Order: sequence, then structure tokens, then C-alpha cells
Amino acid sequence: MLNTVEKKQLYIGGEWMEGERYAPLFSPYNGKKLADIPQGTEEDVDRAIGAAEVAAQLMRALPSHERAGILERLAGLLEERQEEAAMIIANEAAKPIKAARVEVKRTVQTYTFAAMEARNRYGETIPMDAAPGGENRVGYTVREPLGVIGAITPFNFPMNLVAHKIGPAIAAGNAVVLKPASGTPLSAFFLAELLEEAGLPKGACNVVTGSGRVVGDRLVKDSRVKMITFTGSAETGVGIRNQAGLKRVTLELGSNAALIVDEGVDLAEVAKRAVTGAFAYQGQVCISLQRIYVHDAVYQAFLRAFVAETEKLKTGDPLDPETDVSSLITKEDTERALSWVEEAIEGGAVLETGGMIEGNVMRPTVITNASRTMKVSCKEVFAPVVVINRIQSIEEGIEAVNDSRYGLQAGIFTPNIGHAFEAADQLQVGGVLINDIPTYRVDHMPYGGVKESGTGREGIRYSIDEMTEMKLIIINKNK
Repeated sequence: MLNTVEKKQLYIGGEWMEGERYAPLFSPYNGKKLADIPQGTEEDVDRAIGAAEVAAQLMRALPSHERAGILERLAGLLEERQEEAAMIIANEAAKPIKAARVEVKRTVQTYTFAAMEARNRYGETIPMDAAPGGENRVGYTVREPLGVIGAITPFNFPMNLVAHKIGPAIAAGNAVVLKPASGTPLSAFFLAELLEEAGLPKGACNVVTGSGRVVGDRLVKDSRVKMITFTGSAETGVGIRNQAGLKRVTLELGSNAALIVDEGVDLAEVAKRAVTGAFAYQGQVCISLQRIYVHDAVYQAFLRAFVAETEKLKTGDPLDPETDVSSLITKEDTERALSWVEEAIEGGAVLETGGMIEGNVMRPTVITNASRTMKVSCKEVFAPVVVINRIQSIEEGIEAVNDSRYGLQAGIFTPNIGHAFEAADQLQVGGVLINDIPTYRVDHMPYGGVKESGTGREGIRYSIDEMTEMKLIIINKNK
């Protein structure tokens, strides 16, 4: 547990360094001061990039089995200290402790997958003689690390989403400069300690905390950084892409993930599963279930079951093992979400449950009869708010899901194989979940979206593809 206020340091070139100035970090739940966090300067970023540039040459030369060994040791260390890690997440992110423990277990898996992929980098042979003039030539491909990766991560999964950038970067032989979210930097410092203990070469992972306008912008614009991998808002992602020039960019952005519920399904089970998708970590999940479209034949029964399950959720202290929903990351986010709910009700939507603040926690909120143009429908709420509307057909549901600027993941519950294939074919998203919620993710699957939900794919093997360059080698045997 975090019993004392610590003054943290930047981690650059394998050394802990004082910052020029500091900002306090407070618990989102009770306002308790957790630590003083260094605010990195452009000079700090320059030093970190320089250290990473040197380390990138070491990482490139490091045998795959040694990179894998570092990641395996990291996973083992994290598993040994998983309760400490979960407490850090619960304190700095107000993530309920039972959800924080799950995140840590997933993070161990993520680094384990990365270790596996470090040993599993294959190229391919090219049949050169398939074309005239290709006789007696041998062609093959290899994948080479890019060099320095700039990683900019969000607050909502401060360990596992960092792992989805650090793990594949190390596995591929790159070096990293990490800028964690300002609200949840303690997890990143904890990771740096573990990487040091695991034997990562100095400078291969650097942690620079501070403002996105200072640290993030410097990473994006510096020509020594060969790739930016970013998870966050669509607006920030667009700005990064516009500034990044020719460097590679992977963007995992926002969503207002949707679910279609067909007739003929087990409504009690679907409702229970959907409540998990809507309110896990207060709805602060990129694929949090925000919109549900239910067939008219089962609409009322589903709504009753969903509201009943919602009202069973316990709100309160994230350190209480019984808590399901706690505070949003900031007071401003709570006020914004509540204002969107009030705006929807004023516009004719119906509040079925929630829509209030208890202490400093927003109650899980269910809204019906909300038009597609209301903010709770068309924007990313990132709060414990879900909209449920009725549809007359699967076609209407698919059209409603697609009427969005986002396209990360979507789901459909249906016993009809034709409806399942229709949804799989026509939903404009990066991932379609049949008979499951769109909030489902395991850490080795390809993950990413279309439209304003981003570009590129995460999931360890797919991230490594993004973080490496293919090189073709041709040997002419005619000479």
C-alpha cells in the first residue's frame, strides 16, 4: 500500500533523475495525495531519446532468446508482486481492486506473450522463379526493428496498455521512450523498477512524465523517434498523425461500442454480460458498451433484466473488494458525464436508473429513448452510462451501430446464424463479437478500429509487425 507520499524521479538512460519541477498526484476517489510527479521538460525528452537511440543499437544486436528472457523475468517479477501492483492501480486510477487484480494478471500474460513472440519472428522465402528472369535467384525476407519507439499511454489500463507497447517493442529489438498518462504515472515507474531488475539494457526503456504538450509533442516531432504508438482520444490522435510526418503511427482511439440483442436469446444471461461490458471500471474502457439495440419483441424484458442487474452493483471505495464502480478519473469527467445525461433527459430521453452522484461516485446510469444525435449516443461518454433503444430488425440495428464516427468493436447476441453472418459482414468495425459483448478482449488477438477509432493493430504479434520493417534479400546464383 501507498502509506507515504513519495517524490518520484524520471527514468532516463537507466538512471533515476530529479525533475526541474513537480506536480502533486491525488487519488481520484478520496483526494489523498499519493506522490509528487516530475514534470519533464523538452531537455529531459531529448536526453531520453538520445539514451534510447544508443540502446536501440544494443537491442538490435541482442539475440532473440535474451530479449525473451528479459520479458519472461519481467512477467515473473510482476507475478511475484501482483498485489502491490494492483494496489498501485487501485490508488492512482480508482479502479476497483478486484478489477485491478485482473489487470495485473492480464499484464503478466501480455509480457509472457511478448516473450513467446520474441522467439517467433519468421520471414518468408519468395519464389523468384515465378516470374521470367527470376531463375537461379533466392529471395527471402527478414523483419528488422525500427529503432526508437515513442509510446504515449492512457490512464484507464495503466499497466496493461503500457505492456501492449513496451512488450512488443522489446521483443522486436527496439528501445522506448514512454510517456504515461499524467493521472496514472505510478504504474510506469513501477514497471521501470521491474525492467531494471529483469536486466533490460540501460536506456532501452525510459519513462518521462509530464504534459502532453511538452513531452508528447517532443516525441512526435523528433526525427530520431521512428514510430509513435498512442492510445487516447480521437482528437489527440488526429493531431499526432498530422504532426508525425513520415514516421510510423499506430493509433488506438475512442469508441462508443454497440451491441445488438436479437430475439430468441437468454435475456437474463445477456443482460448480466452486458452490464459487465457497460460498467466495468466505471465505463472508462475504450470498448466499453455504450449503445444497446434490442429487438422490439424482447425489448421490455431485456430492459427490466438489465436495470435489475445494474442496481445490484456496489459503488464506493476502490480498495473495498466488494466495490464494482468507483470514482471517475477526475471530478471534471464526472461533471461532464452528468451534464450529458441531463442534456439527454431534457431532450426527451428517459432515465431508467442512476443519473446521480453519491459522494464522489457516479451511479451506473441507464437511458432509453435517446436520439442518435445526443452526446450520450454519438460521442464517447467514458463514464458509467449506457443507452438502450429498441429496433424492429437486425438490419435496423446494423444501420444504427454503423451510424457512428467510431468503429472499434461491436457485438451481437443471436441464435440465428444468418443474422450472425450478416452482422459480421456489414458492421463497420475492427472486431465483431458474435454472442458476446464488444468489451471482450484477450491480449494476443488483433485489436484496433476503423474510422475515428484509429489505425493499425495491437495484440503482441500484430504490434511487432507494426514495430518492425520488412527487408527483402535476393541472392543471384547466376554469377
